[in-house]
Amino acid sequence: MRRRDLFLTAVPALLHAQEKARNNGPATIRAVEMIRVEGRRKTEAGDAKGQHQVNPLHVYAEHRPAEYHERTKAAGEAKATALYLRITTNEGPEGLYGPIDLEAAIVVHQQLRPFLIGKDALAGETLWDKMYRSNRHSRASLFMMAISAVDNALWDLRGRYYSTPVYRLLGGPTRKEIDVYGSCLGHSVEPDKMRIIATELKKQGYGLQKWFMPVGPGDGAAGLRKNVEMVKLLREAVGPDADLMFDAFMGWDYNYAIQWAKQVEQYRPRWIEEPFHVDKLESFANLRRATSIPVATGEHFYGRFEAMRYLAAGAISVVQADPEWCGGVSELMKICHIASSYDAHVIPHGHSVHASMHVIAAQSPMTCPLLEYLISKMSSYYFFEKWDPKPVNGKLTLPETPGFGIVLDEAKIEKRSVATWG
Repeated sequence: MRRRDLFLTAVPALLHAQEKARNNGPATIRAVEMIRVEGRRKTEAGDAKGQHQVNPLHVYAEHRPAEYHERTKAAGEAKATALYLRITTNEGPEGLYGPIDLEAAIVVHQQLRPFLIGKDALAGETLWDKMYRSNRHSRASLFMMAISAVDNALWDLRGRYYSTPVYRLLGGPTRKEIDVYGSCLGHSVEPDKMRIIATELKKQGYGLQKWFMPVGPGDGAAGLRKNVEMVKLLREAVGPDADLMFDAFMGWDYNYAIQWAKQVEQYRPRWIEEPFHVDKLESFANLRRATSIPVATGEHFYGRFEAMRYLAAGAISVVQADPEWCGGVSELMKICHIASSYDAHVIPHGHSVHASMHVIAAQSPMTCPLLEYLISKMSSYYFFEKWDPKPVNGKLTLPETPGFGIVLDEAKIEKRSVATWG
């Protein structure tokens, strides 16, 4: 379609949206509800538990799990439950977002719900700022996660109000499809099985893969060798042209990370992710200066201010802020703008897909080149939704449905209730 034809097609839709806004006026928030849905889903035969990853507590012997060996289980059924945030207005439009983490849902219900009633749902920037200013603990953790949930639901509401996908409200799309990388959390890292899995995933279109380090300093020299050999084996399995990333989930210290990095630089990892606790900015900065391997972190950033400190210190090359946790779509957009001035990539943490996908779609591929797709988690994460975003040949096609396109599948819901706490 020619540009003139696109313009002529877009004008009626824009005029309709403007007329709708004039007729309806502000969309006043009437209710903020956590909808709990329950049902049962089929489970596939396979790994009974899933490979553990190193975490900060594993420095203590009594908290360090035994060496992993894969165990199989038969196919069957499992109970499924999820929380979705629904915001309704007096004028009709509503917003839906989820699944929502339980700890964030409680804060939304107890703290933000009363504050939001009667506010203009279309005044997104004002609402975000007011929520942020409403509580002394808002700058981080569970309160910021709650702000994120509300912000994302309000973006869905505005998309439905204007009958357009969120990424169009954000200025996109910059492309029709988004490249994804396969995140292999839970997959076996037993050498023979890992080689088979990595090779098969590449055939499925996952030419970019992230694997999770199973051990850390508490496992001594033998553990370090295991982590180095893991990188070597994966490089041999996927070949020289695939991208490999590695996640240490805050389970290492600086000396350990340096030893590992020096030995695996020859295998060209695309990044090492979150080797230290996020409080240790200097360790990130020192590691980035000491190795050619790019350094990534950010899933535990709570807002643009933390991202800015890391970028200004030259501590990271990849910002992994999560729109479920960092302040929602509104804040992730600001983080993208800051990161672009440092020529850093923003590749959001893949706790979910909906919000990340729409932000990425509205940014330059130079700033947001990839989307993280947690292969095991996402196989059932959107069980209750009619549209389950799944990549094909390593790419995710953008939806054209209003908002985020979240529609619950009533056929899968055995019980629905409004969740309350306190």
